[in-house]
Amino acid sequence: MKNWCLPVLIIQTLAIAAYFWFSSSSFNPGFEIKDELGANIFPSSILAVATTDADIILPSDSPYVGNPKSSLPILLRSAKAYSRVRVEIDETRFFSRSVSEFILEKAETGYCVYPDVIWNYEALRELKQAEPISVVITVEMNGKKMGQRVRTFSVRSINECLLGYISNGKTYHSTGIFFAAYVNEDHPMIDQLLREALDTRIVSRFLGYQARTPQGVDRQVYALWNVLQKRKFQYSSVANTSLSSNVVFSQRVRTFEDALNASQINCVDGSVLFASLLRAINIEPILVRIPGHMFVGYYTDSRRSAMSFLETSMIGDVNLDDYFPDQQLDSTMVGKTQNQMSLITFEKSKEYAGKKYEEVKDKMIPGARNYMFLAISREVRSKIQPIGK
Repeated sequence: MKNWCLPVLIIQTLAIAAYFWFSSSSFNPGFEIKDELGANIFPSSILAVATTDADIILPSDSPYVGNPKSSLPILLRSAKAYSRVRVEIDETRFFSRSVSEFILEKAETGYCVYPDVIWNYEALRELKQAEPISVVITVEMNGKKMGQRVRTFSVRSINECLLGYISNGKTYHSTGIFFAAYVNEDHPMIDQLLREALDTRIVSRFLGYQARTPQGVDRQVYALWNVLQKRKFQYSSVANTSLSSNVVFSQRVRTFEDALNASQINCVDGSVLFASLLRAINIEPILVRIPGHMFVGYYTDSRRSAMSFLETSMIGDVNLDDYFPDQQLDSTMVGKTQNQMSLITFEKSKEYAGKKYEEVKDKMIPGARNYMFLAISREVRSKIQPIGK
């Protein structure tokens, strides 16, 4: 009898150990840090929706719990019905330490969990060059530790606008609405620009659509065009980013302040800067994106019954210093004045951009990969706020 008692005891011990191991592995399967953007974090996207209820980057996994705007989801599997999950995120220079708790209602179900992230918005806004960070997340379920995971993310420059991303390797999601974050009608420098525009006497005041006629609206828009030309804005084709990915796509955009300080704009910079000025005088702007290019438009009345478009890269086509200031011109002088030349380039810009829009308007399908028609309306502003600076 003694010969077989020991083997039986060993077998029983192994069976009990296997049971507990199986139970532990079944109900505590671990977790992984997931993201939709190929381990990239876009400060402009975070700032744009920080004070709104908009969910632009939607979860591809369901069910999910938490706030998708947190941008740092984890994937895990619930143990039993109403499992309690505790998620702790360590501090980095871009966010503070945080602890979030959730209830997972369904048993043995895969969940995408979005813990709270306490962002350092000022650090995000000031980032001019992409920077790597290590994100450390620790999880407990029903009081049992599930371990710790570390993943390195690239925090992109504030000047990188997320154009779109591909989820599950096949579905493209357009996020061009984030361009609205670079339209900043609240920038403190705008008052100075409007004052300079009024000093030209092209218009005596900015009435927006209260001007009542399309011609009155165009006159106000021309006054804005004129003041940018007098500030000697030059076209610059710098638009590349350091991002290399087949999952996410981005576009470099100067902020309002960067463009003013540099007096340089590419087609995107010029479009969002001009759109900022239009919104500041209560004219609704439109951003039109086509492959490799962007131009700006505006509704010529409050009913949205007609539109005009501008090629902002033509702002730098002439140097107004080569022409006589209008107030110095007398009857003995020959040639165009500064305002006359500015008006000529304005009208040519409208003509060029108008033809371009007619060529591509049928391709402006919502969600299209390389085409976008984005009116910066009240509805868009309720979702996307200016990022500032």
